[in-house]
Amino acid sequence: MGWMLFMLIGLGAGVLSGLFGIGGGVVIVPALIFIARMQPQSAMGTSLTALLLPVGALGAWEYYRTGNLNLGAGLLVALGLFAGAGVGAKLSLQLSPAGLRRAFAVFLALIAVRMWFSGDDARAHAAVPPPVVDTPAP
Repeated sequence: MGWMLFMLIGLGAGVLSGLFGIGGGVVIVPALIFIARMQPQSAMGTSLTALLLPVGALGAWEYYRTGNLNLGAGLLVALGLFAGAGVGAKLSLQLSPAGLRRAFAVFLALIAVRMWFSGDDARAHAAVPPPVVDTPAP
């Protein structure tokens, strides 16, 4: 059941990543902790490894193909991710598994509350530049 469990976790995370544009870690990390019984640090490292190619390349391709990709913004975010991922990994290793689990839960809860109460604010959408890649849908 081990390999099948990991494949199912990946399948579910992939569907949700493609559907909501979320980092699969929001799905993968809790699944690895609670279903596969991994320690939080191992779950986070495993999640980062799993996300390298499938979400980045295949997910971005589909959004590019349909004209829904702001390449410039994506590359700038990638630069920040490059720097931030190493710092975050070092910080996570300084916390106990329970502390890291709680910090991750607080992070997810804060995002959920913000999304719940933010509504559809036109000002937030106006601040985002138009897509750099403007490919018509086939």
